[in-house]
Amino acid sequence: MKSSQEVAYYFILSLLAASVVILCLVLTIFCRKIKPIESEESLPAAKISAQGYPLTDIDDATEGFNRRRIIGTGRLGTVYAAVLPSDQKPVAVKRIHPSLVLSNAGFGFTSILKTLSSARHPNIVPILGFSQAPGERIIVMEFVSAVSLDYYLHENSDGASSLLDWSRRLSIAAGAARGLEYLHEGMAPNIVHGCFKASNVLLDDKLCARVSDYGLSSLAPYEKRGLAGYVDDEHWRNGRGEACKEGDVYGFGVVLLDLLSGRRAEEGLLVRWALPLIKQMRFSELLDLRLVMPSDMRPLIRLAKVASACVSNSRKSRPTIVQVATILNNLEIEVCA
Repeated sequence: MKSSQEVAYYFILSLLAASVVILCLVLTIFCRKIKPIESEESLPAAKISAQGYPLTDIDDATEGFNRRRIIGTGRLGTVYAAVLPSDQKPVAVKRIHPSLVLSNAGFGFTSILKTLSSARHPNIVPILGFSQAPGERIIVMEFVSAVSLDYYLHENSDGASSLLDWSRRLSIAAGAARGLEYLHEGMAPNIVHGCFKASNVLLDDKLCARVSDYGLSSLAPYEKRGLAGYVDDEHWRNGRGEACKEGDVYGFGVVLLDLLSGRRAEEGLLVRWALPLIKQMRFSELLDLRLVMPSDMRPLIRLAKVASACVSNSRKSRPTIVQVATILNNLEIEVCA
């Protein structure tokens, strides 16, 4: 009797052990099927996309496109300082010229603006939204400043005390290079600016360079106004503006010459005037006479040689903006650290 009780006892223990093993296997399989809950930090960031605004909101924000709110005009349109009624946020509103709207009816405005609006970088001006209606195309951008690099170099009437000194000019050049590098290599698909010039480099309240008006060259493929001096000869091949990365590098090189000399591009005369001076090392004639010559000329000589490489070579032999940005970042660290 005792032996049969022991057999029953051990049988029950074995059955319990087997049940525990089976239960563990079931729980393991069940847990593997459940995806772990991700923390907010591990979730991918939502892709930013431009917001569509009713034209009535834009009209309210600009007080009916009041002339007193105009802060700039250019080859693509007129820019207004505005305040959105929805959140009282200050923005810059670019109203595309009616002639360009009519001649580019199939431009794909909405899809292009949504692509461009995903660009976010400290050295570019973000696109926040858009609005469109028959005969109207509106771009809403972050309000950075009403002042461009072109204004600081050529239209500033506050006297020598407000001129950008050499170290500040070098920082602006490096910042603009980082912004253009991000557009060329940090975005997918890559963004070609198409109209890189001093008036499209805005300076914020800390005089940090912010690149604006990128990726919009298709709005005005035949418009030459405002580009003379900032594009190479190949840009107008076949009579149509052909924007490319190498063309942006040329425009960037012209801006470097503008920073170095304090002279406007003016129909390509700046490039033709500056290149011989750089080649012959006549930097006392090249550099902006309004500023005192620095004690250490080496950073400016290096900057001038970078500018020369950007504008004097053919498209195939020009440096990339990545190479240019690397050099200027190193120069900025050396001079401004």
